[in-house]
Amino acid sequence: MQKKKDGAMYAPKGRSKPVCAPGDFPVGVIGLDHGHIYGMCNGLTEAGAEITLVYDSDPAKVAQFQQAFPSAKAAASKDEVYASNVKMIASASIPLDRGPLGVEAMRHGKDFFVDKPPLITLEHLEQVRQTVRETGQKFFCYFSERLHVEGSVYAQQLLEQGKIGKVVQVMGWGPHRMGPESSRPDWFFEKDVYGGILTDIGCHQIEQIIFFSGAKDARIVHSRAGNYNHPGRPGLEDFGDCMIECDNGVTGYFRVDWFTPKGLGAWGDGRTIIEGTDGYIEIRKYIDIANNAEGDQVYYVDHEGEHHCCASGKCGFPFFGGMIRDCLDHTELVMKQDYIFRVIELAIQAEREAEKVGFKR
Repeated sequence: MQKKKDGAMYAPKGRSKPVCAPGDFPVGVIGLDHGHIYGMCNGLTEAGAEITLVYDSDPAKVAQFQQAFPSAKAAASKDEVYASNVKMIASASIPLDRGPLGVEAMRHGKDFFVDKPPLITLEHLEQVRQTVRETGQKFFCYFSERLHVEGSVYAQQLLEQGKIGKVVQVMGWGPHRMGPESSRPDWFFEKDVYGGILTDIGCHQIEQIIFFSGAKDARIVHSRAGNYNHPGRPGLEDFGDCMIECDNGVTGYFRVDWFTPKGLGAWGDGRTIIEGTDGYIEIRKYIDIANNAEGDQVYYVDHEGEHHCCASGKCGFPFFGGMIRDCLDHTELVMKQDYIFRVIELAIQAEREAEKVGFKR
């Protein structure tokens, strides 16, 4: 399912590195509305999980999923999944449904792992927060543009080694390919259902800015969003950007859009630039245009010189094993729960407060 030119079905694969014994971490899947579920389940199975059940109202989607994960038995209903021995529910359902589904799963005693955006309203956020407090279950989000990119894992290692000194600014670029509009479901064009571009794609970027800056919190300075090139789809936002200030003084900026041209060999030329007091890092995540079709290209400059590393196949994806161990061990090491909630809260805020932009007609 690693279709590099189709972002909706892009599903990275890594090396198998189990963190648990076979059968220790069965996973049920509910909701196949977005292809990210394949990447989510790749990461889980490589870390030792077993996908045992899958439910979606569309039998064709279930059959396609079972081709990739033959261990998954088709469930007749969500209740069958909830009644099973699975420890976690993984979901890439319609964004508007993700918060309520997470609440339902956790109240059935299951941890929940959901595609981004994990939810799209502040009301759903409060419901999920309350459910986590009351049940003690875990709620994880698939921030794939950092967690499923080996170049980002390598950049994290460089920062931990102090290669570029103290981080001053983090900038993110998240362009995406629209493709034929007919290939997208109706909900993709309804802002009240997908959440708006700054919530949907922007939460990736906010997560990276806070993580790479080493901050604990941040605030939205200014945000903008608009529809430049799809007048027939008034519910779609095809451009957004945002300025952020972190609580440790680091600044952040990101831009997201749906303008990737057909000529690019990947679904988007995603990049992160990290400026430090003693150097800088650039992560070219999915392609190095007109130079190298392989992603995970990391360039950095420090006082010793200019450096380049292709991180593909070198770092793996440690998040998935960490998530499984946190669930089994009742720890909170790989990602703090409050951190996940704060990231999506900021993304929703950025969307709600966004200045509207577009061509002057």
